[in-house]
Amino acid sequence: MTDLKHLPEGLALDPDAPDPDVPEIQHLPLDRWHRERGGRMVPFAGYHMPVQFEGIMAEHLWCREHAGLFDVSHMGQLVFTGDGIDVVAVARALEAVLPGDVTGLGQGRMRYSLLLNEGGGILDDLMVTRRSGDGSSGAGDEIYMVVNGATKYDDIGHLLEHLPDEVTINLQDEQALLALQGPEAVVALSRIVPGVEALTFMTAGAFNWGGHNLWISRSGYTGEDGFEISFPAEAAAAFADALTDQPEVKPIGLGARDSLRLEAGLPLYGHDLDPETTPVMADLGFAISKRRREAADFPGAERILAERADGPAVKRVGLLVDGRQPVREGAAVIDDDDGDVGRVTSGGFAPSVGQPIAMAYVPAALAQPGTRIRLAQRGKIHTGVVTAMPFVPHRYVRNGSK
Repeated sequence: MTDLKHLPEGLALDPDAPDPDVPEIQHLPLDRWHRERGGRMVPFAGYHMPVQFEGIMAEHLWCREHAGLFDVSHMGQLVFTGDGIDVVAVARALEAVLPGDVTGLGQGRMRYSLLLNEGGGILDDLMVTRRSGDGSSGAGDEIYMVVNGATKYDDIGHLLEHLPDEVTINLQDEQALLALQGPEAVVALSRIVPGVEALTFMTAGAFNWGGHNLWISRSGYTGEDGFEISFPAEAAAAFADALTDQPEVKPIGLGARDSLRLEAGLPLYGHDLDPETTPVMADLGFAISKRRREAADFPGAERILAERADGPAVKRVGLLVDGRQPVREGAAVIDDDDGDVGRVTSGGFAPSVGQPIAMAYVPAALAQPGTRIRLAQRGKIHTGVVTAMPFVPHRYVRNGSK
């Protein structure tokens, strides 16, 4: 675990500065494991990562029907503790940069949130959880956060700048992180880690496998039921073997992860979210808790609350695209009178939908489901219709559901 409180200033506040001790493209703990199974490796977020194994279409459909294993060890796993202050004070400090209710999190409870700049723009989206420091049950004494891999050092710099000195940030760079997603994920995982079936969506707990401590949440970014599992990197290959020994599980690459999250209507940071985009524009207003809205004490509150009241000028929407040709990120939303009025931020063919889909930012007047849209890509005009998201129903297992 790397204590970031005392990192050299260059790394903490200038994450783009070269570090002679860190290779330009890093390797995941499972790098060899992926290659031995035919993973086609590509650079992504500073790491060599598998884009596909069997093929994107086949992997996508397998995950929708069975269970897919994703390596997301590139993500930043951060732990926040207090030096002379308790976990409630740590949570309160985090609320200076996040718009969610962190102090209200119970033990083993997690929440989607956003790291915001002073203007209310999104610096990253993330998951934050309250847990016990030793991984056992009992009173919570730390906050666990998972941030995007491509932005983790920027996030760390921003947090170091805005949190009080009493809050210590540790980057868990010795931990692997796997996501097991799909309707049969619980069947497969519970065979080797009994008890995980008791978790419900957005809850987490400590488990043990082969003498290794696991932190497992029932969460993910595919729209399917599933789990994210944090554990020591030294056990990564053995644990991945144990999972893929289950008949329901196959390894899945980045390509299918992207098409799955797109069908689920889930935004990807750096594409659908950026520092110029507010939570209201991105249709993520649910991430701002009622208490925080009433207090108006989060970054960019004045702008964000005004957008909630009056509506944003532009809004993220889903598009069903006519024909078979996908539209991709960067395609323009066009109007005969005004020219380019919006942009596509994610797009591709949706295997479970059977046609191309996309996300785009469009003027509020065009954001109503059913609105016909014209798109321009590489000199060719495409048409589509605004539709509600998700494109396929979420299948999370919540309290009281099966």
